[in-house]
This record gives sequence, structure tokens and C-alpha cells, in this order.
Amino acid sequence: MSADSHVSVLLAESVAALAIQPHGIYVDATFGRGGHSRAILAALGPQGRLIALDRDPAAIAAGASIADPRFTLVHAAFSDFDAVLDKLGVGQVDGVLLDIGVSSPQLNTPERGMSFRFDAPLDMRMDTTQGETAAEFLARASQPEIEKVIRDYGEERFAHAIAKALVAARGEHGISGTGQLAALVAQTVRTREPGQHPATRTFQALRIHVNRELEELSLVLPRALDRLAPGGRMAVISFHSLEDRIVKRFLRDAAQPPQPPKGVPLRAVELPQPVARLVGKAIFPSDAEVAANPRCRSAVLRIAQKLEPVLGPTSGGGH
Repeated sequence: MSADSHVSVLLAESVAALAIQPHGIYVDATFGRGGHSRAILAALGPQGRLIALDRDPAAIAAGASIADPRFTLVHAAFSDFDAVLDKLGVGQVDGVLLDIGVSSPQLNTPERGMSFRFDAPLDMRMDTTQGETAAEFLARASQPEIEKVIRDYGEERFAHAIAKALVAARGEHGISGTGQLAALVAQTVRTREPGQHPATRTFQALRIHVNRELEELSLVLPRALDRLAPGGRMAVISFHSLEDRIVKRFLRDAAQPPQPPKGVPLRAVELPQPVARLVGKAIFPSDAEVAANPRCRSAVLRIAQKLEPVLGPTSGGGH
């Protein structure tokens, strides 16, 4: 597999989840290498429109190969979701696809510094044009800060020992390479799940922190739902428990009516209504897809549909 190759996870399922209307406007908020975008374009009619976002300059460069007047690709993070649509003059959209997490090209390109399989500079940024690298964070952060990141984002039970070892090591010679970091963690973590490198959780934690991945996800979900037209759908693919927990709670809350103020008498028609409804159950990759692409084994797809607003008794006309 080349560094630039990427297999889109749950491709057919996620595009089907959008229930694409030929003339609709859709957002692929994680372009990657364009697998989902190409499938959406194939389902759109001549008047349809697709807007894609990605924070990775390499993904933006790869998207230049799609010459389609219905397609717009923007270099932007999730937190820019509203600003991108506003700039394009787009109000509501008919569907949003979010494929969360790191892509195969990012993992497979040594100089990105996201994998311990290569010895490379410890960068880890998805957007290489801005922000602090993992090496810069490890050089300046306090031991408690490093421990918190590794514990919270890596769910690593040896976070204290790892942070202590990292701070001690940087005092001697600094920590600037992935190989150096992986070896240091491996020396510190004596026991690990079978088949998993001791540094897996630490690398995940630092990548999530450097890219503010969970904060960006928490920002985009309400913005995407707010931009959906009634009947529009949101499909979200996540890859680990921290992401999926955020997605699951958000969609669950959106599908429940807000609690009315206590002690205020309301008629049934005046009760708050949910914003969305959940569509089906969570969808997981098939055994065949996992066999062909082992990295997708932890993926989960969740789908929600924006509901029509319920008109109050004075707005809906009499019978």
C-alpha cells in the first residue's frame, strides 16, 4: 500500500445513509482522498452540489484531480464549518458526512510523524501549515499536563510513568523523533495487550491533543445539525471510543425533546420537540471489509435525520 492510498471505510453504507436527493446540497466534512466524495458525486444529479472540507494540505492537493463543476473543496477544519458555508452562500444543506479520525495516508507518510512504524520527526499535525507539533508540546508541557493528555486521550493506565519518563528524557537530550518516543514508552510500559505496540495509546493521545480532535468534533456536530434542512441526514463514522461517545451522546440528546421548565403548565402541543431522529442502529464494517482493511475494524457509523419543526397551535391553521 502506497503512502497516498486510502480505502474509504463503510463507503456504500455511509453514502446510502445520506439518502441522496439528485438536486441536493451535501457536505463531506472529511475529504481525505475523496472516496466518499466521489461516491456522493456519482449519486447526485446535474443540479446537485457537494462541498468538501479537509484540514490536511495533502488532501486538498489530492482533491485537485476532481474536475467537476458540482464540487467545491475547501482547506478548513471542522470549526470553520459555518464560515465555509457562509462564504459559499449556502444556508441549509441536505446531508453531512463526517469520517472522523486519522487517514491511512497520514499514518503511512513517515514525515507526518503519526506512526511508530517509521523513525521520523515527531510532528503529528493534520494541518502542517499551522499549530504546535507533538515534539514542541513535549518540550514545553509540564509532567502533569503530559500525564493528563496520555491518560485522557489515550486511556493509558501507565500515563504517570510515561509522563515521568518523557520529562526525564527531554532534560537529557530532548524528544524529537517517533522512534525515540516509541522506544522510551516501550521501556516504561512493561505489559501491553497482545498484538498492540506499547506506544499505541501514547501516540493516539498526542495526535488527538495536537489536532484538538475531540474539541473539533464537539464543535462541528451541533453546527452540522443546525445547517441540515428538515429531512436532511447526518452520517458520522468514528473509530475509537472517545469519538464514538461524543457522537452517540450528541445524537441521542438531539433525538430527545428538551426538558420544559419545571412547574410551567404546558399543553401537549406546546411541549418541546426533538430536533432529530435516530435512523436505524449503529452500523459496523462487515467481516469481509475488516478482512480487506483491518484498520476499519473499530469503525462505527451512526445516522440521524433532521425533523420538521412542529408548528404551534396558532401557526398551523384551524380544522
